[in-house]
Amino acid sequence: MSEDHAALPSRPVDPSDGVPPSRARRVLDVVGAVAGLLLLSVPLLVVFALVKLSSRGPGVFRQTRVGQGGRPFVMYKFRTMRQGVGGLTVTANCDPRLTRIGKLLRQWSLDELPQLVNVLRGQMTLVGPRPETYDLAVHYPPDCRWIFDHRPGLTGVSEVRFRDFDVLGPGEEVDLVNYIERIVPARVAVDAVYLTDPSMRATIGAIWDTVKHILGFTVPPLQVGGAGPGTGAVQETAAHAAAAKEPGSAA
Repeated sequence: MSEDHAALPSRPVDPSDGVPPSRARRVLDVVGAVAGLLLLSVPLLVVFALVKLSSRGPGVFRQTRVGQGGRPFVMYKFRTMRQGVGGLTVTANCDPRLTRIGKLLRQWSLDELPQLVNVLRGQMTLVGPRPETYDLAVHYPPDCRWIFDHRPGLTGVSEVRFRDFDVLGPGEEVDLVNYIERIVPARVAVDAVYLTDPSMRATIGAIWDTVKHILGFTVPPLQVGGAGPGTGAVQETAAHAAAAKEPGSAA
């Protein structure tokens, strides 16, 4: 993967208050996070032990990510990569830095479970956009930066209904330029479909799609306005979301 950051313009992420989840979504976040942490307490301990035993390093990986309004927060994940190996923060499933147990955790999305603590703390929400790293966020194009207004999610529409190969051709690599110029706009546009109307129905629908995806069922890619991700119709949807404010009483 290329790390030619100099090939792309860079601008800091300006902090703001951002757009918080509605009260109903926040209640769902707290109930879901508490229930998840209680019901999965034993599996969480088992996974933590497996990660510790599989390779040198901590069981839980901590990293600063872009939170609501562009403000930083420390995100938790089970460590899936070897310690002391550098590389681009976009990680493919075939990345040689992944440990053997790390590949399995990513395949089943189990590495994300510690983020239930972030959800409980109000740093993340159950459904929202991807929590981006700052070294990639600084390269986001201006018309995609509205995504940082929203609280990042444990899962999201783009997590289960968008894949890199939706916009990349056969054999193309997810290098930095392709990620910023092609993948980010398409993924942000897919998230815009949810963020323009983040109702409880849409939220539960996204959670259900995530469950089906984890269990191996096919979740079709999202088609917006009769066009695939990355096209003009999708970008128009994203533009609408840039100015959208979530109502505090979304049902």
